[in-house]
Amino acid sequence: MSNILEVRDLVKRYEKDVLAVNRISFSVKEGEVFGFLGPNGAGKSTTISMITTLLTPTSGSVTLDGEDVVKNANSVRKTIGLVPQSLTADDELSGRENMRLQADLYGVPRKIAEERINELLGTVKLEEAADRRVDTYSGGMRKRLELAEGLIHRPKMLFLDEPTLGLDIQTREIIWEYIRKMKEESNMTVFLTTHYLEEADALCDRIAIIDEGEIKIIGTPAELKDSLGGDIINAIICEDTDLSGSILEMAGVSSAVREGFGYCIKTKDGERTEKDILAVSVREGWKIESISLHPPSINEVFLKYTGKSLRDEDRGSNRHEIRKQELQNIRRRG
Repeated sequence: MSNILEVRDLVKRYEKDVLAVNRISFSVKEGEVFGFLGPNGAGKSTTISMITTLLTPTSGSVTLDGEDVVKNANSVRKTIGLVPQSLTADDELSGRENMRLQADLYGVPRKIAEERINELLGTVKLEEAADRRVDTYSGGMRKRLELAEGLIHRPKMLFLDEPTLGLDIQTREIIWEYIRKMKEESNMTVFLTTHYLEEADALCDRIAIIDEGEIKIIGTPAELKDSLGGDIINAIICEDTDLSGSILEMAGVSSAVREGFGYCIKTKDGERTEKDILAVSVREGWKIESISLHPPSINEVFLKYTGKSLRDEDRGSNRHEIRKQELQNIRRRG
């Protein structure tokens, strides 16, 4: 597969010396679902805004379908679809009217537009609500409408910025199914940003972990998990003494991190290490409250490469300053 997107040494710096994106480079292959995984304020939305021509990079280059996104912005906009993090549909219009407006903006002929509108509203299960005002829609219905709007001109590449943010898990899974269906039926390239670990793991062919404006690692979900080098054992051992040293002496154990009475243990052979821990606990009288073995998760990958767990929360004043500057720049360009 050839690359549809090439990003090289991309930088975005705002006023007050706020560095939102710091010399990131990556490529996206045609037909894949590529994910940006990171917390709020990591630089995900800023990166998408630069790629989709809403923000001008401070430095670096972005080429999309052979076009420079700064020099040939109008051509690029015809190639892409964008479903932003914020809901943008007009509340006073119906779902169908919002779709027609979007089609007009992209220059889709009316006859073709009507056929696509009916098809897309059916795809996202909004046929019955199509002629209702959007202010009567639930959050999940609004997000499905936004997804349909992003597809009205049949883009080569679709950008989804936190597509399930704030939705319940049931609605989230419905959105996931639509994304999978799009990929299977049209081989569309999808660029997805998220801070939901399970979303990145379930949907993406490859994931880039981004934090504080920098890409830490890129790979398939399996490659990222394999990079941890084995299984994970979580144990709660109610002993005042730190037992990390004793656990590290066991065969195959590469690390043992203690937090309170809890231990996170990485090992090449989880079943063997679990048996060793239980055997030593009998011999030494360790009080094991619980012990569990599981393969590595994306959360543990994130922890390894960023030094922290991924949480669904704001990350302080720097994040708010970045978002404020980003919105101001988009409004100026609009």
